[in-house]
Amino acid sequence: MIVLSRSVALPDNEVELSAIRAQGAGGQHVNKTSTAIHLRFDIAASSLPAFYKERLLAANHHLITADGVVIIKAQEYRSQEMNREAALQRLINLIQELTTPEKVRRATRPTRASKERRLEGKSRRSSVKAMRGKVR
Repeated sequence: MIVLSRSVALPDNEVELSAIRAQGAGGQHVNKTSTAIHLRFDIAASSLPAFYKERLLAANHHLITADGVVIIKAQEYRSQEMNREAALQRLINLIQELTTPEKVRRATRPTRASKERRLEGKSRRSSVKAMRGKVR
């Protein structure tokens, strides 16, 4: 089980993990071992709550395809197990990031004292600039 929050968890069978060969430099070892992990997660076919599905499918994120499939490739570590953990953690972070509701902005008003300070500063600045003129 992949725990996303206190009330939401994903069964392991909904996340498809496959080992692939990693790209880049690494010598003989990288050419003969499959240490990178390719994670696929179908949002529409998952057991996530409807709110989570709606938010994830509506999001415009580079890891989510147009079909609603999350694709993550983890190859930063040399061991397959660490890459598996990294891929799962990136999936959890993605789901939590896209499903947290935004805080509602409450408009605030400036206080009377702050308005007076602003006007006082403006008038002081105005008098300083007025003194820069030609002497008559």
